[in-house]
Amino acid sequence: MTQKSFQDYYPESLSYCYGCGPNNAHGLHISSFWEGDAAIATFHPQEFHLAFPGYVYGGLIASLIDCHCVGTAAAAAYKEDGRELGTLPQFRYVTGSLHVDYLKPTPLGPPIIIRAVVEEIKGKKTVVLATVSVDNIVTAKGRVIAVRMP
Repeated sequence: MTQKSFQDYYPESLSYCYGCGPNNAHGLHISSFWEGDAAIATFHPQEFHLAFPGYVYGGLIASLIDCHCVGTAAAAAYKEDGRELGTLPQFRYVTGSLHVDYLKPTPLGPPIIIRAVVEEIKGKKTVVLATVSVDNIVTAKGRVIAVRMP
């Protein structure tokens, strides 16, 4: 049996995001899962995700951080509420703020691992910190303020 990602629980009407929407045929299909207290997503970049020969486009890195962290915020809300993912009322978050620090170029080819941890949950706002790694080398860090949708 295959484990469902956070994004697999999004309501049908909110499942079309380019980064993480499972119903967007042309999207990135970011899939996030709990691994202890951290949320993990693995992304396999393609040749067309190129910035310059051998390296991933920085905008893609920002998108990976953004969508993975927003999904993590939603999953954390369910955890905080003591509920299973997807139960009603459903939680869905949008980006209030996205900050990315690029530490070194991200190589194109190997899988990209995005690891996120919740720093703070306060009302409708959740702060999530992320790292982007390739072959256990951190290439970028991010901070997302996710805001719960009404």
